[in-house]
Amino acid sequence: MKKLITLVLVFAVATMSFAQKNEIKAIEKALKSKNFSDAKSAVSSAEALIGNMDDKTKAKFYFLKAQALYANGAGTDANIDKAIVALDKLKDLESSMGKLKYTDQANEMKNGMFKSFLQKANQAITNKDYKTAAYRFDKMYKMSPKDTVYLYYAASSAVNANDYETSLNYYNQLKNLGYTGIKMNYMATNLESGEEEVFADKTNRDFAVRTLKTHDSPKDEKSTSKKAEIVKNIALIYVSQGEDEKALAAMSDARKVNPDDLGLLLSEANVYLKLGNMDKFKVLMEEAVSKDPNNAELLFNLGVLSSDAGNMAEAKDYYEKALVIDPNYVDVYNNLAFVTLAEESSIIEEMNNLGNSSADNKRYDELKEKRLQLYKDAIPYLEKSLSLVEKVSTVTSLINIYSVIGDMEKVNTLKAKKAQLEASSGGN
Repeated sequence: MKKLITLVLVFAVATMSFAQKNEIKAIEKALKSKNFSDAKSAVSSAEALIGNMDDKTKAKFYFLKAQALYANGAGTDANIDKAIVALDKLKDLESSMGKLKYTDQANEMKNGMFKSFLQKANQAITNKDYKTAAYRFDKMYKMSPKDTVYLYYAASSAVNANDYETSLNYYNQLKNLGYTGIKMNYMATNLESGEEEVFADKTNRDFAVRTLKTHDSPKDEKSTSKKAEIVKNIALIYVSQGEDEKALAAMSDARKVNPDDLGLLLSEANVYLKLGNMDKFKVLMEEAVSKDPNNAELLFNLGVLSSDAGNMAEAKDYYEKALVIDPNYVDVYNNLAFVTLAEESSIIEEMNNLGNSSADNKRYDELKEKRLQLYKDAIPYLEKSLSLVEKVSTVTSLINIYSVIGDMEKVNTLKAKKAQLEASSGGN
């Protein structure tokens, strides 16, 4: 009786082995003829037998399964996901076996998948299909977790797709990974165009400089950190979701780790600005100026803030300090003209409310002269702005001012200038 049981078991194992081989051959046959539909059907049949496969057969099955699901790049996203899982199982299995029969081919296949995803992601960006791009970049990151830059691209694409929930997930992953995005850029100047170019790596840059002689002035330059941008976006997404406390907590945590990071400080200030807390915004901006006193942009922003609050004298002070640092800051000149003319509305209101008495007439003449002086004081700022950047809007402002003060010669000159600019730039 024992012998009979043994024979039955042997027969069962032999039958199982035969079935496995048949299913594997069916997959191979379908793949050879590029009949991926039949190949996937055969994979499903073989899957039921995987528990009885030896490691060697199992490794081959995983490789064939990945090929069937990938379908030379034509597989659905869901099937390609499964193909990637099959390849990972194959590599883990062969690593434990100590025999890498299919691993090299699996790596080559994954590289092909990776390039395909990159191409499709870039095409999606070109087509402004940011949701698809985000998915593709996330897939690339999952295929190669060491390449965290693709997770960053996924987050950025999700933001462009207005899919803030998804982007928040990606950004939080980046934050927890400590991602900075800092990398070394290998640069050199193209001798033909005179433009500085960035190379993929140091070897290619040095080859262009030393061997090809097409470039010179090589330099290595670190890119700026993305940490401030990531934290700012996390905070702004929380703000858009009404999660103000989480937004400010995100900024606070980041600044504790990087107390001297000006970017993080400005990001926190921007959150308070978005929340409408102008007092806190101003405090943080002043702190930023103390950290970077030679930053004209910070002083300009404080000037704008003071102007919005109705404090024109303070705004003018900030603007003038910005000009000491950057005498060619066009926006500062435009805003100084605005600050100078800000008093006009109150002057006109008072003029309109005056009566016809001799005292009122005298006051009217005083106010009229005061108004004219405001225009005269604003002219140098607008003239300087126009000398730096020729814009139709600036010319129009000057035409209006010179018309009020009665300088028609200047008005006619500026009208000719305006026509010239409109003809050359389409009115912009």
